[in-house]
Amino acid sequence: MHSEPMSESCVLVYDGDCGFCTRSVRLAERLPVRVRVVPWQEADLARLGASEQRARREVLFVERAGGRVHGGAAAVAALLRNCAGPWRFVGGFLAAPGVRSCAEAVYRAVARNRHRFPGETPACSLPPEQRPGGNTS
Repeated sequence: MHSEPMSESCVLVYDGDCGFCTRSVRLAERLPVRVRVVPWQEADLARLGASEQRARREVLFVERAGGRVHGGAAAVAALLRNCAGPWRFVGGFLAAPGVRSCAEAVYRAVARNRHRFPGETPACSLPPEQRPGGNTS
């Protein structure tokens, strides 16, 4: 995963003030996909076609070609569908009818309880240079 500005086709927007979200994105950075990673606090959400309210609530995956914005479990599935190798299959599976609603229920349960996961605190605000996709210039 690449975080520097490029002619990427996609953007992954996450909560840079959430330790759980930051750790999750660090894991996602190991995936075989070209995507720009940016915390919503630093993103031009209007340009991406997303609202702050939505970005506070869920991870967003923006397909730059069509500008389609996926949120929550659908964002995770879209990210995986844009990967190389078997990850593409996993993303397609998560987006399949029946599985999609289960994936969304799991995503919402995790999102509601992310403050309970190890390492998460209300003071989990990381400086931009320590965030995945942080300021590298």
